[in-house]
Amino acid sequence: MNIREATHNDIPQILKVLKASLGEKSSKKTEEVWRYKHIDNPFGGSLVLVAEEAREIVGVRAFMRWKWQKGEEIYSAFRAVDTATHPAHQGKGIFKKLTLKALEIGKERGDHFVFNTPNAQSMPGYLKMGWKEVDKLNIQLRPLNLLRTKTDNLENITSGKEGSIAALLSIYLKKLEASNRLFTPKDLVYIKWRYLENPLQNYVVIFEKDYFIAGYLKKRKKLNEFRVSEAIFSEIGRKEVKSAILKIANSSGASVLSISPNACLNFKTSIKGKFGPVLTYKPVNTNKSEFLNLKTWAYSLGDLELF
Repeated sequence: MNIREATHNDIPQILKVLKASLGEKSSKKTEEVWRYKHIDNPFGGSLVLVAEEAREIVGVRAFMRWKWQKGEEIYSAFRAVDTATHPAHQGKGIFKKLTLKALEIGKERGDHFVFNTPNAQSMPGYLKMGWKEVDKLNIQLRPLNLLRTKTDNLENITSGKEGSIAALLSIYLKKLEASNRLFTPKDLVYIKWRYLENPLQNYVVIFEKDYFIAGYLKKRKKLNEFRVSEAIFSEIGRKEVKSAILKIANSSGASVLSISPNACLNFKTSIKGKFGPVLTYKPVNTNKSEFLNLKTWAYSLGDLELF
């Protein structure tokens, strides 16, 4: 078996393995989506490894590049995302081989850590390879209409001028730098890539001079959720952003609103608790023990949700 870094020419075979292993329903598996996630990412191209047998790709492991910042220090990170082994080649330890090789390459190239929110099925494998559990994500939940179980059609609304949020993002950056917590540095290029041009999720996006909102309707079996993936605002815009979020959430037909407590927006009748998935962390070229404390992470739901 040959383990190597993928090239752009491997994309058709990679997609074939993903479809064979995971099917078509879990997420879109097209070259457009692959390029969006792993090539066009403003943080840089992903680290993608493939396993080959008889010159055929039988396994793939993709680590999406990401940035975190604490104070003025920038950390080069990866988030473990797309992975698949062809059904005909499962049971050969391909997932582990690809993952350990990726960590080796990250170590050589000076990357700092890997993070992700694995499901219960894959968690044991990560822990065996040295991942550490940080904690379950804290989420603020605010009921909207608990009797509503069907959703209305929520249009993908985008309003505001892109230039209007440049100053807002600068204020946001300075505020989080002063907090001395880990955050994802965001500029207009990131905002456009992550929310405005995302082929995987139709976000409702509203941005004005004093606030920016990105969210979407997450359909569940019983109660639909309106998730606020991002809420950035100035102190002047605090009242306006709360009103705008509630207006969008109610119009979505959702029964509950979810948002990260790190947004610092307290909604009446809401509850806060560890309702989210478990954040895991694997150091590569840093031994920051404080990163194992969730309070160190000033995350939005958009920073950690799968896409």
